[in-house]
Amino acid sequence: MFTKNGRMLTARSVKPVCKYQQVFQSTYLYGAFSPIDGNSFMLNLPYCNTDCFQLFLEQFSQQNPNEIKIIVLDNGAFHKAKRLKIPKDIILIFLPAYSPELNPAEKMWQKYKRAFTNKIFNTIDEIENFIMIECKKCTKETVKSICSYEYVFLSTFWSNM
Repeated sequence: MFTKNGRMLTARSVKPVCKYQQVFQSTYLYGAFSPIDGNSFMLNLPYCNTDCFQLFLEQFSQQNPNEIKIIVLDNGAFHKAKRLKIPKDIILIFLPAYSPELNPAEKMWQKYKRAFTNKIFNTIDEIENFIMIECKKCTKETVKSICSYEYVFLSTFWSNM
């Protein structure tokens, strides 16, 4: 998942040859990004399932416990599992099917995936270290510039009226 072929400069009509790595181990980056103030919260977990999503929700809930957090999600099965216990300070909003372009976080995932293009990692630890370095590079201003959608700011404006 983390290593993929990307674009390269080559001579016209020459197919580029890129490094490729078949991945047999995985790690998953869970995250929430605020297009309003640029805050972000990310957690690197070993699986993409209900238990890990529950852990993410619990950890995210502990960040600024006096604020209400709204998370925009796709309709992944583990996002809607009946056994999930949603913390009282978190509201989940589900997008219509096949509409990832409405989720501000998708732009952040594209940024992180692009950082992995044409890279080879020998161990899962190297991947996790790379993820940590990339996440630390991301500033609040970067998050705001990447995740900003006009409708987010309009809804904020109207809710403050």
